[in-house]
Amino acid sequence: MTRIAISGHRGLPPDTADLVDAEIRATLSGETSALVGLSCLADGADQIFARAVLDLGGALEAVIPAQHYRDGLPAGAHGGYDDLFDHAAHVHRLPFVESTSESHMAASRHMLDGADELLAVWDGEPARGYGGTADVVAEARARGMRVRVIWPNGAHRD
Repeated sequence: MTRIAISGHRGLPPDTADLVDAEIRATLSGETSALVGLSCLADGADQIFARAVLDLGGALEAVIPAQHYRDGLPAGAHGGYDDLFDHAAHVHRLPFVESTSESHMAASRHMLDGADELLAVWDGEPARGYGGTADVVAEARARGMRVRVIWPNGAHRD
């Protein structure tokens, strides 16, 4: 069994989301053992990864950073969040109430605790705020964890 956590950028432009989706699917399809994906189900990379895990026959574990986490997501991401949440084989709820940078980083650490490796949809730039993808990559690398970076040619952020 391979347990893979996701960290990645949110609010990806549609053309970049398509490129990321294709590369995530290509990466995951190379897994030879049972796949378990850990995701916070945020818009962008988290939902793209979670959907790919399910489509490829893997099991999804949702890690919910805070009681009000869903409320902090863009309204357009609620449907995807709800659908993926409903398909999660297991849900990990952290004890935070408010959705903050600190609760998000705690959720990322929780995912890393339960994962064999990190898949990072990352442009290589510093985090735009505490708990961003660069911080999660740094944490995983400090733990000596395998990190695979996904940032296809032609990908960009707004």
